[in-house]
Amino acid sequence: MMIGAAPFGVIFGTLVTSGPLHLWHGQLMSLAVFAGSAQFIAVGLLAGNASFVVLWATTFVVNLRHVLYSATLAPYVAHLPLRWRLVLGSMLTDEVFAVAWAHYRRRPPGSIGPYHFLGSGVSMYVNWQMWTLAGLLFGAAFPGLQSLGLDFAMVATFIAIVVPQLVAFRYIAAAATAGALAFFWQGWPYKLGLLGAVLVAVAVGVALSRPRAPRQHAVEATR
Repeated sequence: MMIGAAPFGVIFGTLVTSGPLHLWHGQLMSLAVFAGSAQFIAVGLLAGNASFVVLWATTFVVNLRHVLYSATLAPYVAHLPLRWRLVLGSMLTDEVFAVAWAHYRRRPPGSIGPYHFLGSGVSMYVNWQMWTLAGLLFGAAFPGLQSLGLDFAMVATFIAIVVPQLVAFRYIAAAATAGALAFFWQGWPYKLGLLGAVLVAVAVGVALSRPRAPRQHAVEATR
């Protein structure tokens, strides 16, 4: 996960050097926001002189997936004090979720402390800061860096996150629905197509997860 985020961080730093922001703005954004997709979108919108409302709304929609992440992990951290939950929540990213969920799902909720989650979050946080700084310092020397296709490393990382979790039909159906709709709805403004695809996929997954009555009960109900 950390290797996959490396070129993504470098490209972000490189984009900052070619935009309207100062270098310290880019590093501060990585320190405070710590969300790769939202940071890329924010830099692009700032370069296009978008209003604050558009900037805020777009990044808000893109980051709504973290609501799903936190809802999944909530039962496993609910026993922790609020200060711990705030710290862990601030470090929640796609990669950290994948690592934490793989660790938590094998054990009953409330039986594990916060340190595995914390270690994953701190590792990814430091990793992101390092590669952002590398892009800020050396990105100007490689102006065509973003055209080399290095951002595919993040796509590969997401594939590594999703594929191991496709262990049941409902998961496969939800993932296929989300992927197809996100593709067909990618032209929607403010990334709303992504949000719509997520909502429909969640509905599909929930519908397929509902327990079904035994066949004999269904037969009796039709009489």
